[in-house]
Amino acid sequence: MASAPPFRAEHVGSLLRPKALTAAFRDHAAGKLSDQEFAVIQDDAIRDVVALQQSVGLGMVTDGEFRRGSYWGHFIGPVAGLSVKEAVYRFRDEHGHEQSFIAPHVDGKVQRSRGISTDEFAFLKNAATAVPKVTLPSPPTFHFWRGRVGIDAIAYDGPAAFFEDFTAVFRQEIAALADLGARYIQLDEVPLAMLCDDKVREQVVADGDDPDALMGLYIDAINAAVADRPADMTVGLHLCRGNFKGKYLSEGGYAPVAERLFGDIAVDAFFLEYDTARAGDFAPLSLVPRNKRVVLGLVSSKSAEMETVDGLAARIDEAARFIDLDRLSLSPQCGFASAVSGNPVTEDIERAKLSLIVDTAQRVWGSA
Repeated sequence: MASAPPFRAEHVGSLLRPKALTAAFRDHAAGKLSDQEFAVIQDDAIRDVVALQQSVGLGMVTDGEFRRGSYWGHFIGPVAGLSVKEAVYRFRDEHGHEQSFIAPHVDGKVQRSRGISTDEFAFLKNAATAVPKVTLPSPPTFHFWRGRVGIDAIAYDGPAAFFEDFTAVFRQEIAALADLGARYIQLDEVPLAMLCDDKVREQVVADGDDPDALMGLYIDAINAAVADRPADMTVGLHLCRGNFKGKYLSEGGYAPVAERLFGDIAVDAFFLEYDTARAGDFAPLSLVPRNKRVVLGLVSSKSAEMETVDGLAARIDEAARFIDLDRLSLSPQCGFASAVSGNPVTEDIERAKLSLIVDTAQRVWGSA
């Protein structure tokens, strides 16, 4: 097993909510469960999912994001100035089916009024013997999906002013997590991956924005968010093309953003989606600086079809033509449940895929 994160065998963060937990989310929203009763059900489910992750041999664990309605939804409330409205983009699948979704909206000055993920981490740390990883949505998550209509003029005169305040929220939260002992954090980032898609870039231009300028704004925001982290904290950045009930938001390889993404973002590791041809080839990995790691998202969390150790090992060997094998790890391309509803796979498939990742890591690197 690697001595420090990222481990050879990883997963991105969210895991399938068990039926009792999804029912509890519905009952709590309907007023049939008290906050205390809901918390007890969440606690039990988290203990179980931590045990699952440790039982398959993972060196890191998350709480499955079991306290969240979606991977970013827990920011609504603890951060003043944020609300929710419909996104200007839509999820889609290979059959042309589309799905609308809600996205963050800025309606006032943003300020951290209380801990966001601190209670999550404190519980996870006490429940786990493996290294606890806490996931946070990236700052650009709270801007891109609503574009120019996503920030009320009464709050900020533009995204740069918004990010100046919002990245301070991240620095405060990361400092609080560090005080609790967190040393492994992952930011989940979709907008930069979407800017790999020519059709998305065309929509950005049609809406009156410059995709390259947005990229620079977002890179600066991510760097500002993690600027004050402790020297012994590992920060990963997960690049995702969208993951909702098996649907996605964009396609296209990393080449359009690779040089700036890998060279300019001040994180320690990149979690890269590579489970389908939509992600392009491995050639952009040659631009990853030698002091940074890459976690290859080769296992699909969207499909019940099982990959094989031989097939995964072959793809890792292909990637190693462009980046040293010793700087690589393996994971699913995304979480299994970015929202409570989850992806169209079963918990048995989820366990099997996590076990497969561990088995493949042991084959390729001799440890997980």
